[in-house]
Amino acid sequence: MTLIDKKFNRRSFLKVSTLAGGGMMLSFSWLAGCRPTPEQVLTMPKEWFEINSYIKIGENGAVTLFNPNPEFGSNVKTSLPMILAEELDVDWKNVFVEQADFYPERFDRQFTGGSQGIRSGWKPLRTAGATARQLLVNAASQTWNVPVGEITTNAGIVEHKGSGKKAGYGELASLAGTLEAPDPETVKLKDISDFKIIGNSKKNVDGTKIVTGKPMFAMDHKVEGMKYAAIVHPPAFGMKIKSFDKSSVTSMPGIQDAFEVKIFKDDYGRNFFDTTTFPEIIAIVGYSTWEVLQAKKNLKVEWEKAPDSTFPMAGRGGQNMDIKVPGGLENSASHKEKMAEYITKPGNVQRKDGDPESAFKSASRVLERTYTAPFLAHNTMEPMNCFADVNIDRAVIYGPTQAPESIMNTLSSSLGLPKENIQINLARMGGGFGRRAYSHHMTEAALISQKMQAPVKMVYTREDDMSAGVYRPTYSATYRAALDDDNNLLALHVKAGGIPESPLHANRFPAGAIDNYLAESWQIESNITIGAFRAPRSNFIAGAEQSFLDELAEEMGKDPIDFRLELLKRAETNPVGKDNDYDPKRYAGVLELVREKSNWDSAKADIHRGVSAYFCHNSYVAEVVEITIKDNQPVVENVFAAVDCGIVVNPDAAANMGEGAIVDGIGNAFYGEMAFENGVPTKSNFDTYRMIRHKEAPKKIEVHFVQNNESPTGLGEPLFPPVFAALGNSLYKATGKRLYDQPFQPQLIDMKNLRM
Repeated sequence: MTLIDKKFNRRSFLKVSTLAGGGMMLSFSWLAGCRPTPEQVLTMPKEWFEINSYIKIGENGAVTLFNPNPEFGSNVKTSLPMILAEELDVDWKNVFVEQADFYPERFDRQFTGGSQGIRSGWKPLRTAGATARQLLVNAASQTWNVPVGEITTNAGIVEHKGSGKKAGYGELASLAGTLEAPDPETVKLKDISDFKIIGNSKKNVDGTKIVTGKPMFAMDHKVEGMKYAAIVHPPAFGMKIKSFDKSSVTSMPGIQDAFEVKIFKDDYGRNFFDTTTFPEIIAIVGYSTWEVLQAKKNLKVEWEKAPDSTFPMAGRGGQNMDIKVPGGLENSASHKEKMAEYITKPGNVQRKDGDPESAFKSASRVLERTYTAPFLAHNTMEPMNCFADVNIDRAVIYGPTQAPESIMNTLSSSLGLPKENIQINLARMGGGFGRRAYSHHMTEAALISQKMQAPVKMVYTREDDMSAGVYRPTYSATYRAALDDDNNLLALHVKAGGIPESPLHANRFPAGAIDNYLAESWQIESNITIGAFRAPRSNFIAGAEQSFLDELAEEMGKDPIDFRLELLKRAETNPVGKDNDYDPKRYAGVLELVREKSNWDSAKADIHRGVSAYFCHNSYVAEVVEITIKDNQPVVENVFAAVDCGIVVNPDAAANMGEGAIVDGIGNAFYGEMAFENGVPTKSNFDTYRMIRHKEAPKKIEVHFVQNNESPTGLGEPLFPPVFAALGNSLYKATGKRLYDQPFQPQLIDMKNLRM
């Protein structure tokens, strides 16, 4: 694997600015090399003509579209090129897709996460496709000597009806590639009503490769002379290396070396997508994965407690800051005690509307409930891994990462190489969920390769990632509602926090719908590494909020959907405050749609239903979960989801993402839990960390989309948060027991005394 020349000339560089939907700036330039898939309708072109960074056209009309974002199963590798193809006006059957590697000079926001890929790429990618189409039209105009305004395109064909002249894109691509690109501001985008590709389901472009086991992942990558590496982390959070006996492994078969690796330099090269707890590891390098893993078991290491420490870090806005990490060996039992203590203390006020204190004093009764959730492990199907080939003046990194741009500073700082000498090639990821936004595994592999002066593949074991990983924080939230004698809601107060961050979103619903509203936050420092986990913060607070609203509706004698709609109507017609994050009309729309699709108003014998709705990642989702009780245990029968995420680019893929999020949420709600004893995670593999099983998935999931012409918003994450409360509320209807602590299953082991 060699470093690709990143130089480009004036003609091949076009910046598209002033673009909405995330402020992306595009750089169009030349890209080389593509391989048609076996199912390609057209044969391999003899020559390719680069139109811009995203598009190459062969002389026979075949089209290569480059996907800029890393792919981890959210189908961006299909959906983003669909946006390009739509505006290019090409027949999808003549298109194949290549994964672009990390080229910040040519692509912006090469990041998959936050459910913002489609939203951020919507306008820029449409503009890129439309610009390429305009170049083809301009080429036809010059060739035929006819006005540009009289030329039309359709499915890869350029036509001038007045003269009867037609040409395929391939015939015009050579000339189009030499023309000056038009000003993006002058390029006309299609009317939404004219879409032919967007809104019509397309199969995953990698589908055949996936099911036939073709090499697609960094785990598959091999080069001549490659070494294999395993790593050893401290056995507990709050511990560090004191010493180790290198000779305990170097005499073993196939082992070349063992050495300590200091991952980061203290010059603010780190960023929020690094981890802070384990700045040092031990690497074992040998000739095979088996041999280094056997040596890992035999390595003799002496550990010691780590003191309080401070790490320099570059913030997301580019500012430098110091991150404090406490020493000590933490325990889940003490975590719970601390969180219970913080619930009783005043929090940091994030929002205050009206006079909630007076409202609570005058209330006839107060409903108060506290909800908790534990740490969660990501457990991506593909283990963390990375290939690195680093020598004295350059580095090639190939691995699964959601955020290549974010790890570049750390790689440059740690390796002592300028960014332009580091090439990151993007592998398809076997799952992400936020875990691979933290790409410290790339830095580890790169430093090991630099030490060995040889190409190295480093692979984590499942135990490595689960016991020294990046976790969803543990959270707690207390909700209080003040009611008068007539069951009117006078005030609502939420105080939410966690270790080591708060899950509170102070300006989301029901803020803006209640005259007297107070939102407070708190957090407790920890040395346990936490990070983004599918719908960060929302994945907990949605469950707490929507469970409380359900119980509050029952206390007030109202149907839970009706109650939410009443609050949303107030937020629409007479909102409280000016900083509400949501559109109450769109929020109400998904509740009304899920009510219709689930037949909410028609009772079903032996079916127990719960509802939940939430806004996050710019999208609105409402869900109804239906369960039955069989053999004294709950069985999830059906889930109905209503989603408003604007225009849906690829409907089948969108529904698949929703189904996956719902199954994932049900599994985590029932079983997900990580605990710690003296800094040591209590679970290290799937024999103890319980995941949902195939037979436990819902029998039917229906995902319905609100039809509108709004620009696309997030989808990979928004269906995840609401399912926790929808499930909890359905369990209450079945058992008569409100569940305030996750996971649910330990509380349902003995259901004999519960309402059936």
